[in-house]
Amino acid sequence: MTKTRLLTILLLNAAGFLLFFSWYLPAGHGFWWPIDSGLFHFFNHKIVENQTFLWFVAVTNNRAFDACSLLCMGLLMLWFWRGADPAGRRRVVLIGLTMLMTAVVLNLLGQSLIPVQRTSPSLSFGDVVRVRDLLPNVPTKDASRDSFPGDHGMMLLIFAGFMWRYFGQKAFMVGLAIFIVFALPRMMIGAHWLTDIFVGSFSVVLIGLSWVLLTPLSDRVISLLNRTLPGKYKQINNN
Repeated sequence: MTKTRLLTILLLNAAGFLLFFSWYLPAGHGFWWPIDSGLFHFFNHKIVENQTFLWFVAVTNNRAFDACSLLCMGLLMLWFWRGADPAGRRRVVLIGLTMLMTAVVLNLLGQSLIPVQRTSPSLSFGDVVRVRDLLPNVPTKDASRDSFPGDHGMMLLIFAGFMWRYFGQKAFMVGLAIFIVFALPRMMIGAHWLTDIFVGSFSVVLIGLSWVLLTPLSDRVISLLNRTLPGKYKQINNN
């Protein structure tokens, strides 16, 4: 690993820690609190005022919509899989497995090491209108007993990071678009605070994912999986 890359990792780690502590250390979460509470109440009022918006957040926070996020990620991976030769197709699959392993590990570390137990805004205020009360027959996720850091947003950010590392800038931009489309509805419905995603998820990814993608670690995991998993075309070229 070059000195430049190590410096990049350390800068990303510093940004992650600064982002987290800018929220964690100040009393009442400092300048983040009015942003968090203001956005929640803005969208919570919209749920009552606008029937179209009510149905939008109900549908986009249904478990079936979560499956749509997996489908979008899978389709992007499929695009690169279809354009590769047999050995390259195996490599795309191994990249996907490495990404899933990374997501599980970083999510477990984030949940266990961050000293925060936080309920979602829909459970934190007394003047809340919940979607499940307005649409009782529509199953939707509008609350969480432990919302920080946002695990759904974290997974989407990890996906975008892997797209950048192995498939380039255009794939990264598509990954970011998937993140925005599928992470923001959680905030709009009140299942997550803004900072669950843009502080919690981002800080974990900045700190943890940089050591995976900017070091030889991810390439070595892919190589290990290639040697140990059955199938043809085991020889791949690591970037």
